[in-house]
Amino acid sequence: MNNIKLNFDADRLKKLINAVVEKTFRLDLIWDWPCGVGFYGITRAAEVIEKNDFTEKLSVWVDEYLTLGLPDTTVNTSSMGHTLLYLYQKTGKYLEPLKDTLSWLQTKAARFGDRVLQHVVSSKNDFPEQAWADTLFMAAYLMLRCGIEFKDETLIEDALNQYEWHIKYLQNPAAGLWYHGYNNIEKNNLSGFYWARANAWAAYTISRANRILPKPYLYPAWAGMTASLRDQLSAAKFLQNGEGLWRTILDDEESYGEVSATAGLGAAMLNNNNPLHTKYVQKAFDAVLNNITEDGRVLNVSGGTAVMKDREGYRKIPKDFVQGWGQGLALAFMTAAGDSH
Repeated sequence: MNNIKLNFDADRLKKLINAVVEKTFRLDLIWDWPCGVGFYGITRAAEVIEKNDFTEKLSVWVDEYLTLGLPDTTVNTSSMGHTLLYLYQKTGKYLEPLKDTLSWLQTKAARFGDRVLQHVVSSKNDFPEQAWADTLFMAAYLMLRCGIEFKDETLIEDALNQYEWHIKYLQNPAAGLWYHGYNNIEKNNLSGFYWARANAWAAYTISRANRILPKPYLYPAWAGMTASLRDQLSAAKFLQNGEGLWRTILDDEESYGEVSATAGLGAAMLNNNNPLHTKYVQKAFDAVLNNITEDGRVLNVSGGTAVMKDREGYRKIPKDFVQGWGQGLALAFMTAAGDSH
């Protein structure tokens, strides 16, 4: 039962979804996380509006890349596994590169503590013993989806373990909000800001986990995940700005409104299906749609962001360019709305 009822023009929504998909295909994204998130959004659009040509275009793109050769696997490139999983489900192909990705995550990826995935972005050890919220979308959510698809309890438990520890490391229980990163060597949250897109990575993927995990009550970690999401969303709703956007630092009134985080948090609220969040989701939905051009560009999306050293570092990240993750998260939000209508 859908407890959140949004008001929108269904024809306009479908037109915007198609425009964002087509623009995303034209961005010439490479095999990395901007493409992983962008194409994930396309897979969601294909499922909701049943566009076979989206699936065909994804297959053509992946086939070309497989011929050219894939880069080294990292946590960030693992996000392309979402596309591979979708294509495997639709075509029966692409199982080998998907299994290679999962094998790397399970046996070769850098970990620390209780087998917590270190956020790895290259072949170098860029961020030793650091956990970032980004890892939840790029890797843990993929592991969970694949564990469910292949009925692999070890993979499901590994994925849920990532959520359990990322919640412990990154969510402030007093505020309900998430920090961007955690340094296990220094035992701190680095600069300690509530970066909005980090909160979106966490909220969106937990909200999806709650929908796709069979018999979730049989997994102890699930109870913590649902409580974590409840506390996060109940805190975030009060930080929405007058335009309906969430700021790039959630609790900083001088930070700009940021569309990708707004899409991720809005989609999480919609997936979580609490009717008390209806007015916040509606405001976010209207704001996101108002930031999409007729030719499918999602505007006001902050650029790629490391764990910055200070507040100004986050405030000054440019938001002037089209980004794959902005396209993908906007599609995730729009398709969630279409799916619930």
